[in-house]
Amino acid sequence: MSLFRRKSKTVPARTPGELDAMQAAGELVGRALVAVKDAVGPGVTTQDLNDVAHQIIIGAGGVPSFLGYEGFPGSICCSVNKVVVHGIPSSELVLAEGDLVSVDCGAILDGWHGDSAWSFGVGELAEDVGKLNLSTAEVLDAGIAAMVPGNRLTDISHALEVATAAAELRHGIELGIVADYGGHAIGREMHMDPFLPNEGKPGKGEHIVEGSVLAIEPMLILGGETESFVLDDDWTVVSANGRPSAHWEHTVAATAAGPRILTPRP
Repeated sequence: MSLFRRKSKTVPARTPGELDAMQAAGELVGRALVAVKDAVGPGVTTQDLNDVAHQIIIGAGGVPSFLGYEGFPGSICCSVNKVVVHGIPSSELVLAEGDLVSVDCGAILDGWHGDSAWSFGVGELAEDVGKLNLSTAEVLDAGIAAMVPGNRLTDISHALEVATAAAELRHGIELGIVADYGGHAIGREMHMDPFLPNEGKPGKGEHIVEGSVLAIEPMLILGGETESFVLDDDWTVVSANGRPSAHWEHTVAATAAGPRILTPRP
C-alpha cells in the first residue's frame, strides 16, 4: 500500500470509444442548454429554466449531475447579472429585459459526465454587457484552440489570459478574470484533477496527450474586477464590484485532428 499518491504527469486521457460516450453525455447537455435559451424571456423564472433542463435530461435517460452534488438543490446553475457562478434556481427570481443569464449544466449518461455553460441575454443587452459576453466566448475559443497534444496545462491558462487582454483592447472595455475559479478534468466524475486556472504562465503542469479531456470555463467580470464572494446560501458567487459577469464552458478533448468539443449544441 502506497502512503502517498504520485501526481499524474498527464491530463487524464480517454480511448476513442470513451470519448464517444462522453460526447453522448455532452450532446445531452447541449440540447438542454439550447432548450433553456429558447425558454428565456421577461417574466420567466430561473426555476422555470431549471425545470426545462431537468426534463430534457431525465427524458433522455440521463441524470442531472448538479442535482444533489454536495447538497446543491438544482439541476442547473442559473446565474444572473452580478452572480458569477453557482446561482440557485428560484421561483422568486424573475428575469427582465436586459438581464445577462449564465446557465451551467451537467448530465451523466451511461456513467460519463458532460459539463457546459453558456451566457446569453434576455432580449437586448446593454452595449458593454454585450461586449463582456462576446469577449468571454472569444476567450473560450482561444482556450479550446490550445487544447492540443504536446501542450501543457498552463498553456491553456495562458491562452485564456492573453485572449482576455486582447478582448479588452478589441472591444474597449475592462475585464477581470475571476480569481480562484477555473476548469477541471472530467470523466466518470464531474470534477477531477487537475484544476485548470484561467490565467498563468505557459509551459507548466500536466502534459496534454491524445484523448486528454478538460472542461474549459473562463469567467469574466465587467470593470476589471477579479474578486468575488459567496452569499450566505454557501453557493451563490457574486462579483465584488456588483457588475455583470459571463461564464462560457465546453468539455473538450485533445485529438490528433485538433480539439474536439464534446458538448456541442444543436
